[in-house]
Amino acid sequence: MNILITGNMGYVGPMVARQLRQSMPGVVLRGYDAGFFAHCLTGAPSLPERLFDEQYFGDIRDLPASVLEGVDAVIHLAAVSNDPMGDRFEAVTLAINYEASARVARLARDAGVRAFVFASSCSVYGVADGPARRETDPVNPVTAYAKSKIATETALAALDAPDMVITCLRFATAGGMSDRLRLDLVLNDFVACALSTRRITVLSDGTPWRPLIDVRDMALAMEWAIARSPDQGGRFLVVNTSCDKANYQVRDLATAAAEAVPGASVEINTAAPADSRSYKVDFSLFAQLAPDHQPRVDLAGSIRGLKQGLEAMGFGDADFRSSQLMRLRVLERHMAEGRLLPDLRWAPLSPPVPA
Repeated sequence: MNILITGNMGYVGPMVARQLRQSMPGVVLRGYDAGFFAHCLTGAPSLPERLFDEQYFGDIRDLPASVLEGVDAVIHLAAVSNDPMGDRFEAVTLAINYEASARVARLARDAGVRAFVFASSCSVYGVADGPARRETDPVNPVTAYAKSKIATETALAALDAPDMVITCLRFATAGGMSDRLRLDLVLNDFVACALSTRRITVLSDGTPWRPLIDVRDMALAMEWAIARSPDQGGRFLVVNTSCDKANYQVRDLATAAAEAVPGASVEINTAAPADSRSYKVDFSLFAQLAPDHQPRVDLAGSIRGLKQGLEAMGFGDADFRSSQLMRLRVLERHMAEGRLLPDLRWAPLSPPVPA
């Protein structure tokens, strides 16, 4: 099988490549990435892209049709990847996460790609009181990022592609160690705080619900999705992706992270305004459709992996929220140093200065 992974040089991509390389002997992996975070390696013993047979660099908005030639499956990860970046670059988020994603899907259809997997998000449920949200329940996206994910799901549902199996994996909030770790994710942030300052400060009142999934289990779900047949959910499928026991309140995540680090404590801002995201999610459809690809890493396992990985890096930066472990900070640094334009395209190289 020949698989194209877009956005492969981020947080999730290296883990997907590792999973596919281990479980699918003979697979041909092709990567396509803009390279914004290529340098943000975290304890990787070797360059993750060594697992790829081909690596292309370019803006996802300009993906050449030729990159899809001979491809059997596309795993589409390329995106402006979280709420802070989406808020800062709202128009660009729509252009990349929605418009470019819909174009990639059309190109995939025209190239005869058999399976298209889109990394969507449970954040589309926004503020959702009451019972755990199912795929058929109304959505309530409150951020540019979440709105872009719903827009892409809608475009994929309307795509005239009778020969392509399309799977929209509505992932729970990601967490866990990666070769390109991000600390702008709730669990990862808590573990980093516990290790660097021995104090976790919860900026909300701790009550919002947030389902989790380890990045390794995200890769496992994608492995299932690229091989899914239409009789497993239909030609087009939207499915919440994690497991029911992974619904946690934020204060429980903070407590679990603190308990894993001797001397760490938790401070909760009980006077904080209501969080703009709080939702419990029903993952029973995923359990039914993918019984052999259910999450295998529990909360303790994710925390243990983060702790071990960060300690192996010698991590102790109390100011990590200003570091390259935060994706928005990386983009801001690229822009401040003239490498990146406001529309998140690489700036042209300046001509050499005459000797």
